[in-house]
Amino acid sequence: MTSNSSDNNKTAARFSFEFFPPKTENGVEKLRTVHHQLAELKPDFFSVTYGAGGSTKIGTRQTVLDIRAAGSSVAPHLSFGGSSSEEISALLQSYISNGINRLVALRGDIPSGTGTASHYYYANELIEFIRKTTGDHFHIEVACYPEIHPQSETYESDLKYFKNKIEAGADSAITQYFYNPDAYFHFIESCMRIGVDVPVVPGIMPITNYASLARFSSSCGAEIPRWIRQRLQSYGDDVESIRAFGTEVVSRLCEDLLAGGAPGLHFYTMNQSEAVVEIWNNLEL
Repeated sequence: MTSNSSDNNKTAARFSFEFFPPKTENGVEKLRTVHHQLAELKPDFFSVTYGAGGSTKIGTRQTVLDIRAAGSSVAPHLSFGGSSSEEISALLQSYISNGINRLVALRGDIPSGTGTASHYYYANELIEFIRKTTGDHFHIEVACYPEIHPQSETYESDLKYFKNKIEAGADSAITQYFYNPDAYFHFIESCMRIGVDVPVVPGIMPITNYASLARFSSSCGAEIPRWIRQRLQSYGDDVESIRAFGTEVVSRLCEDLLAGGAPGLHFYTMNQSEAVVEIWNNLEL
C-alpha cells in the first residue's frame, strides 16, 4: 500500500533532526558537537523539544538560539502548558527577532500544581493564537499519530483532532515514530479521505537500546512489531548486534517510506549522531 498524495510529491524530500535541550554543561558541549556533525549533512532544519509541561522551556529557547547562531535553520517546539498568553507572545516575538520562521506547535501538558494557569490547552488553539499574533510569519508544524495517539478514543476521533489542527492554520505535520510503513501509508490515505492534504513527514527513531525503546514506546503508543521485538530480545546485552540490526531495520523502513512517496524524514536523534549518520549513509542521501 503506497501513497500517491499530490502534496507529498510536489517538492524535493526534506530532512530534519530533533534535539532536546541539555540540562548540564557537559550536555551542552556534547550537543554542540552533535549539531556540528549533523549540520554537515545539510538538513532543512533542526527542531528542539519543549519538555513536559514546558519544564525545559528556558533551555529550549537557549538551545534554539545557539543552533541559530551556529548558522542552522531551527524550529522550536512550543506549547501553552503553564504559560500565559503574554509569555507565549513575548517568546514568539523573540524568535521572530532572531530570524526564526518555523515552529512545532503541540498541545503540551499543564504542569501539576499550576491549576488552570492558561486557558489554551489544545494544539489547534495554540495555532490559532500564533496566527492571530504573528500572521503568516511562521511555518507551523504539528504532530500526528499513524498508530493513534494513546489518549484518543478511536482512530476516527484522532483523525478529526489532526484535521482541526490543519484547519487552524498548520502547514505540515511530523508523525510519531513507527516501524510499520503500512501504518503510515494507511494514515495518509485516511487523511486524504477527510480532505487533509498537507505534507506529513514520517518521524524516525533509530534503534540503539531495546530496553529504553520498549519503555518509551509503551508510554507514547508506538508499536514495535513482534518480529522486531523478538530479534532485539534475542541479542540480550549485545549492544553491537542490537545497533547493527536496528540500523538495518530503520534504513529499510526509510527506503520504503521515501519510495512510497513520503515527503521527507524527521529523525529523533536523542542528541546522538552516530546511528543517524549510519542510516543517512545507507540511504545515500
